[in-house]
Amino acid sequence: MKVILANKFFFLNGGSETVFFQERAFLLATGVGVVDFSMQDERNFPSPYTDAFVGPRSYRQGAGGAWSKIASAWSLIHSSEAVKRIAALIERANPDILHCHNVYHQLTPSIMRTAKRMGVKVVLTLHDYKVICPTYTRLRNGEVCDACQNGDFFNVVRYRCADGSLGKSGLLYAEALTQRAMGSYECVDRVITVCRFMLDAVTRWRFPKERVSLLYNGVDLARFPSAAAAEGNYILFIGRLSREKGLLTLGKAQVGTAIRVIVAGTGPLEPVLRRDYPGLELVGHQSGEALKSLISGAAAVVLPSECYENCPMALLEAMAAGRPTIGTRMGGIPELIADQETGVLFPAGDHRALRRCMQDLMSDAERQQKMGQLGRSRVEKCFSLTAHNDELLKIYESVL
Repeated sequence: MKVILANKFFFLNGGSETVFFQERAFLLATGVGVVDFSMQDERNFPSPYTDAFVGPRSYRQGAGGAWSKIASAWSLIHSSEAVKRIAALIERANPDILHCHNVYHQLTPSIMRTAKRMGVKVVLTLHDYKVICPTYTRLRNGEVCDACQNGDFFNVVRYRCADGSLGKSGLLYAEALTQRAMGSYECVDRVITVCRFMLDAVTRWRFPKERVSLLYNGVDLARFPSAAAAEGNYILFIGRLSREKGLLTLGKAQVGTAIRVIVAGTGPLEPVLRRDYPGLELVGHQSGEALKSLISGAAAVVLPSECYENCPMALLEAMAAGRPTIGTRMGGIPELIADQETGVLFPAGDHRALRRCMQDLMSDAERQQKMGQLGRSRVEKCFSLTAHNDELLKIYESVL
């Protein structure tokens, strides 16, 4: 078997890249032929296929004249460079499957249609809601939004969902309509969702159920060989510092308590958190052994998200380390946390409820240990990387 793995970032940019590289390492170790397809970047890991990657492209810069901006906008929807390069790579490597992860904008879904036309089976892992929400977040003005769940993408323009900008929202609307007209997603042989909440959402109208598989993210238990007792005296948050992650709620919950809360990550909300919630200890982006040490030393890991999370790696890694977890009753989070067993759930946005959860856990070391042990057992049973990889191979085989 030979598989092209496509992702626009070839470095650890977030949780979806963690999943991408875990799968890549497994396939290589199993003897599957792996062919990389991505975007050139100085942060990239080594690959024998770097020469096939598309050139670097960022849509954060709006420089250039009118025609330049139009061309840039169109390349966000359809990258002719990516199409040419994936076609050449298919000719060169003769793969059985193209497995796409995060390909929007820099690589574009057009590469899937090209692969299908060339006789290659196509698998798509959904790490967000792009196929049913033009902005991918299912948020409007910071609040959860289901307006496009009937397939009417014009709502993104109607409500100016992209940063309140009519131009940006119009571009995302055009992108959604174009991909639908081109059949970019309709040509996919198998769609993978990482939680049941997402599976239910995308099968309401976008994909038939028989083409969608549920495959939870897997955690590498070898990184956390045992669920040792916590050595620290703090609660840990890991993730992007943005409003939808519930950090303002976390800040309010910590105010007036002696609870130590460490926040690991970067993002646009950082100045606000430093100014308004000095009790939070902001330590910036953490990865590798430093992040592992933070997780292993925490009394609990919290994810107070106010958006539809899918299958957050932060929670899985916390459970693997034997740490209790605290999360909201939203999206896929309740599928990971067994309430009152491996952790606790609370209503999104309720800082008083979150404060009670944190206080109760911090005051009961025995409960922490018991929840942590049960969390480790739950990960071993339901979310191990070994089980994830075995199921991935079954999906590939069923497609072929």
